[in-house]
Amino acid sequence: MKEWAIKAWGLVPHIGFLWPMFLWLLIAVPLAVTLYVLFLRRRKKSALRYANMAMVKSAAGAMGWRRHVPPALMLAALTLLLLAMARPTALVSLPSSRAVVMLAMDVSGSMRAADVKPSRIEAAQAAAKQYIKDQPKDVQIGIVAFAATALTVQNPTTDRLALNAAVDRFELQRGTAVGSGILVSLSTIFPKEDFPISNFAGGGFGNGNGGYGFGGGDRFNRFGGRALGDRGKEPAPKKKHVPVEPGSYKNAVVILLTDGQTNAGYDPVEAARIASEYGVRVYTVGFGTTKGNVVGFGGFSMRAQLDETALKKIADMTRGRYFHAASADDLKQVYSVLSKQLVMETKEMEITSFFAGLAALLMLASASLSLIWFGRVL
Repeated sequence: MKEWAIKAWGLVPHIGFLWPMFLWLLIAVPLAVTLYVLFLRRRKKSALRYANMAMVKSAAGAMGWRRHVPPALMLAALTLLLLAMARPTALVSLPSSRAVVMLAMDVSGSMRAADVKPSRIEAAQAAAKQYIKDQPKDVQIGIVAFAATALTVQNPTTDRLALNAAVDRFELQRGTAVGSGILVSLSTIFPKEDFPISNFAGGGFGNGNGGYGFGGGDRFNRFGGRALGDRGKEPAPKKKHVPVEPGSYKNAVVILLTDGQTNAGYDPVEAARIASEYGVRVYTVGFGTTKGNVVGFGGFSMRAQLDETALKKIADMTRGRYFHAASADDLKQVYSVLSKQLVMETKEMEITSFFAGLAALLMLASASLSLIWFGRVL
């Protein structure tokens, strides 16, 4: 499709035309202006025939600039109609029907801390549910829970009830594996790709929703060779992934929330590098205080201290953004901001009806003003 395009001054990023051959009709606009100027001159010469020049000047002054407004509006309407004949299109950003948002949630024991009422985990669950509720119905959401290991507790779906149920099923465990949370999120977005999940896995486990388990599987990944437990014929290595520009993947993002430092699993910075190679943005949310908080869990005491440096680096490497939330209200505000940063898809949409509609409004305004001011239509 051949397309002639012009830049629209701040209104839309790009305007094009499906039938650009009709743009030559715009020559009628300067011709109309020329005819209008000639008409005014001819009218002025006719007016000079009157003997009482004071009366002529008085009548001209009474009309003033108003006599040019209806013709100007009619000229603008003509221009829009001629443009509409060329079938204009615009590139607009809309929520993608293929959009996937992965929520990677920290379920380590430190989330039991009550410095955020009623507790960090309950505040995080409430905020996650509100975020799920606020998303367009076409956006698929998946949920990954991570502690010392990570797993997909809900594959991407538009079923809000299933998502809320998955959030309610969170169970706190020891350890914090931020890198594992990122990699499992990536494996859910790209199920045909091999990520180094088995490198940090213990036994195999999963969930009833088709979530990803770890270890025990016969997998061959490009990062660390065969996983422990592989037997028999060695599968053929897959084609190596070609890195893309960080942040360039438009159909999925990862929102990662944690309240502590990584002490288990895969290196989070290395996991961020892998995410950047696939173009997936990772938005990180630090929940709690950087000073830390002592929490009792499983008969032991632990200090949960936020590692903002690592979270900022993860966001920066993947072209995401880091947020800090020190309270339940802060976390809700963070999710509110993220709701406006949905995965967007640029589409070409025909806007002929907008041009024609605006032209009709201008013609109506022109006729109305002419009738009100001069008692006649033009």
